[in-house]
Amino acid sequence: MPELTTFQWVLAVIAALGIGVSKSGFAGVSLVHVLVMAHIFGDRLSTGVVLPMLVAGDICAVLAFKRHAIWKHVGRTLPIACIGVALGTWLMTIVPDTAYKPFIGWTVLVLVVLQLWRMWKPAMFETVPHSWPFAAAMGMLAGITTMMANAAGPVMGLYFLAVGLPKYQLTGTSAWFFLIINVFKIPFSAGLGLIHAQTLMFNAVLVPGIVAGLFLGRWLLAHVPQRLFDGLILAFAAIAALMRTGFFAWVQSLI
Repeated sequence: MPELTTFQWVLAVIAALGIGVSKSGFAGVSLVHVLVMAHIFGDRLSTGVVLPMLVAGDICAVLAFKRHAIWKHVGRTLPIACIGVALGTWLMTIVPDTAYKPFIGWTVLVLVVLQLWRMWKPAMFETVPHSWPFAAAMGMLAGITTMMANAAGPVMGLYFLAVGLPKYQLTGTSAWFFLIINVFKIPFSAGLGLIHAQTLMFNAVLVPGIVAGLFLGRWLLAHVPQRLFDGLILAFAAIAALMRTGFFAWVQSLI
């Protein structure tokens, strides 16, 4: 079991709740646990610490939302995402943490801007979101970001919004996509030495927090209107991405 301070345990529980909420459909919330765990364990090591927790959350999400899945969107993105996982694994062995962390932040920010543009000028995006090249590009990006930082939640959330999935179909489709891709990632993370007995004990302690977060997310999903739901996904993604780019630290330095 990792030796953590009381404050770090509080942050870890918040991260576990965030995983549960994100698995209930609020994809942008997923970057909360990315940032919290990176703060506790470091960017690279945290990817292995979080992965079994994500799988636990994915199993719960599939059980809760499996009937809402739209499998054609899983099939269009998953194969290329698996290739992205392999590419992300290779990048983790050669790219320093300081280089790929801001890259992921800026990537998500670009996607948020594109989605806002689509909501403002929908006629300009009538064919792009439903094309195979768009699905392949998003799948590749999701594979790389999920392997390097467990940060593909906003990427796929934006993709599923772009193809027009309602919130329950978005949640069910996302649940199956991430269960499959996260299980696929386990041998890669284990091979990098990022998953071991201590991290698994830490994961087991936090599973109740993940389940509690899933119930909280289901309640929110039933009470949040679709338009507000879409806006929250974009807002969470943008804020978390700005944090990863170091934007807020730069602003703080100017004050």
